[in-house]
Amino acid sequence: MSWVSTYCSDVASTTPQPTGSEGLDQLAREIAHCRRCQRLVDWREQVARERRAAYRDEEYWGRPVPGFGDPQAPLLVLGLAPAAHGANRTGRIFTGDRSGDWLYRALHRAGLANQATSVSRDDGLALSGVWVTSAVRCAPPQNRPTPEERLACTPFLVRELELLSHLRAVLCLGAFAWNALCDLVGTRPRPRFGHGAQAEVTLGEGDAVRPLRLVGSFHPSQQNTFTGRLTETMLDEAVSAARGAAGLA
Repeated sequence: MSWVSTYCSDVASTTPQPTGSEGLDQLAREIAHCRRCQRLVDWREQVARERRAAYRDEEYWGRPVPGFGDPQAPLLVLGLAPAAHGANRTGRIFTGDRSGDWLYRALHRAGLANQATSVSRDDGLALSGVWVTSAVRCAPPQNRPTPEERLACTPFLVRELELLSHLRAVLCLGAFAWNALCDLVGTRPRPRFGHGAQAEVTLGEGDAVRPLRLVGSFHPSQQNTFTGRLTETMLDEAVSAARGAAGLA
């Protein structure tokens, strides 16, 4: 059994699947309509109904959030999950919250984004050479998905990795993303996560094997940025390392 069919056994091997941008568009539609995890469905929709006071006049996305970026990207940025009042509100990953502010400013400084701000799906943000996604596609209560919820989302990430055929490196934002990627590709023993940590893993099998360089970074959550555990200089260094590993330097 292949690494893809291990997680995607519900998809018949004889079913033709679109590739490239078309495949990513189809995947995005499937992600946006997923209702596999009842706890996550209930929470994301409750947040979208009740809303935060600052956004009470906005219509929340309130659905799973697909990846976003350059379909030809050699670099993937992998986060944990959408923020309740960020991507769960705006419908675009790392958009509309402070974690996204930090991430897209760093990508802009690295020359991978055309602007430093990310506030809505139609704000004109474009990425070059990078694709941004998350291990879990729905906003989880207390930002803590269960192992079962992460596993339920794994087929989406598997297909995303397969469709992003130019990938050479992954910037993992936090231990959750790092561990999810290592578990997906079956790396044992699992390399230890840390800010600035790097590891080589193998994606695919047979003639389709691709090496991937993982680069670890503390997640740009307020818990890390407000306390100084992660500074903009540290994030820039991690982005630079990942950019180099992807051949974008």
